[in-house]
Amino acid sequence: MKTSRSKKLFAKSQKLLPGGVNSPVRAFKSVDRDPLFIARAKGPSVWDVDGNRFIDYVGSWGPMILGHAHAGILRAVRQAAEKGTSFGAPTERETLLAELITKVVPSIEIVRMVNSGTEATMSAIRLARAFTGKEKIIKFEGCYHGHADSFLIKAGSGALTLGTPDSPGVPAATASGTLSAPFNDLASVQQLVDQWKGEVAALIVEPVAGNMGCVPPGAGFLQGLRDLCSREHIVLIFDEVMTGFRVAPGGAQELYSVRPDLTTLGKIIGGGLPVGAYGGKKEIMNLVSPSGPVYQAGTLSGNPLAMAAGHEMLRTLSKSKSIYKKLEFLGKILEEGMNDHLRKVGLPYCLNRVGSMFTLFFTEREVVDFGSAKSSDTKRFAAYFNRMLEQGVYLPPSQFEAAFISAAHTEKDLERTITAFKKAVMPVG
Repeated sequence: MKTSRSKKLFAKSQKLLPGGVNSPVRAFKSVDRDPLFIARAKGPSVWDVDGNRFIDYVGSWGPMILGHAHAGILRAVRQAAEKGTSFGAPTERETLLAELITKVVPSIEIVRMVNSGTEATMSAIRLARAFTGKEKIIKFEGCYHGHADSFLIKAGSGALTLGTPDSPGVPAATASGTLSAPFNDLASVQQLVDQWKGEVAALIVEPVAGNMGCVPPGAGFLQGLRDLCSREHIVLIFDEVMTGFRVAPGGAQELYSVRPDLTTLGKIIGGGLPVGAYGGKKEIMNLVSPSGPVYQAGTLSGNPLAMAAGHEMLRTLSKSKSIYKKLEFLGKILEEGMNDHLRKVGLPYCLNRVGSMFTLFFTEREVVDFGSAKSSDTKRFAAYFNRMLEQGVYLPPSQFEAAFISAAHTEKDLERTITAFKKAVMPVG
C-alpha cells in the first residue's frame, strides 16, 4: 500500500500542529505507524491522499450513520450556505431541530444547542450543580465526557478516594470535586454516595461506553443508577454524545427504557458538522440563561449550516425505522462472521456489540469495565489493525475506541470485511 503523500503531509504537519494532529488518537501512535491523511469519502468508503480506498468503520467517530457525503445532507448544507454561514441570531432551523430532538429523545423537554460534546457535558454539570446546590460529581473510569477539567480525572488509590488530575493543567481543587467509580458496579457508586452524603450534585455516565471500546451496561445497571439518583436527589446525566440516535432513534435511554434527568448529545445531530446539545426536564433547563441564572453562551451555537445538516439527518432517521433494522442486521452479520473465525483460530477475545457499535478486545476476560478493557493485548490489536488496513479496511486506530457501521454499508462490504478479518487474525502459535 502506497503512503508516500500521507508521510510527507505528516512530516509537514508535525512542524505546525502538536504531534502533527488536532486530536490525539489521529496520530496512530497506539498502532505504531504514521497516520493516513484522508482526501475524500463517500457512502461506506474513504480514500486517502495516495488514492487508497478503505471500507470505513470510523465514520468520523460516529456521526456518519447514513454514510459519508449523504446527498440530502449535502443539499441541505449547500442551501443553507447560500443564505449565509453565520448570523449570531435566532433562526427557524434551530427551533425545527430542537422540535425533532424533543419528539424523539424520551427525557428531553427543552434543549440548548452548543458547538461540541465537551461543551454540552461541561454545561450539563454546571447546571446540575446549580439545580442541586451541591458540588461533587460522580463519573466512571474509562468513560470520556470531553476534555473539560472536571472530566480529566482518574480514580485515586481506590473507589472511595477523591479524584486526582489525569492531565497537567487540571487544578487539584477541581479534581477533588470529581469522584470515580468502576463502570457496571452499582455497589461502588452506592459507597461513594454514602461517603459523601448530601454532597453529590450529579452522576454522569455513557449508558453504552464507547471510549474504552464498546462496553454495554450490565442487566439492571442503568435502572439501578436511576433509582439511586432519585433516592438521593442527584441529577442523572446520560452522555449520549455517541449513543444518541445511534443505538436507537431515542438513544440508549430508549433502548434500555431508563430516563435520565439531563442528556448530552453530539455527533449525529450535527450530520457531520460541529454540534452539541444538552437538554432535559423543564424545571432544570429553565435555570439556563436567559430563562434563569446559569450562564452559558456561544457565538456559533445554533449555526445555520450545522442546524441544516442536523435537521436533515434527524428527519431522515425519524421517517425511516428500517434504517435501524438494517444496522442491526449488518451488525449481526459482522459479529457472527468474526465470532466464527475467532473460535476456529483459538484466540482469547471478547467481542462487544450494541447495534451498530462494536469493539474486538484481545483478552480472555469479559470486558465490562475499564479494568477488564485494559487487560487487552494492545500489541496484538496493533498488528490486527495494520493487517486490516493493508487489506482495505479502516478501523479505529486504538484498542479503546468503538467502531461504527453505517446504513451505507452493504452486505458485500461486510463480506469483504470478514474475508479481510480471516487473513488478519492469525491462529495462536
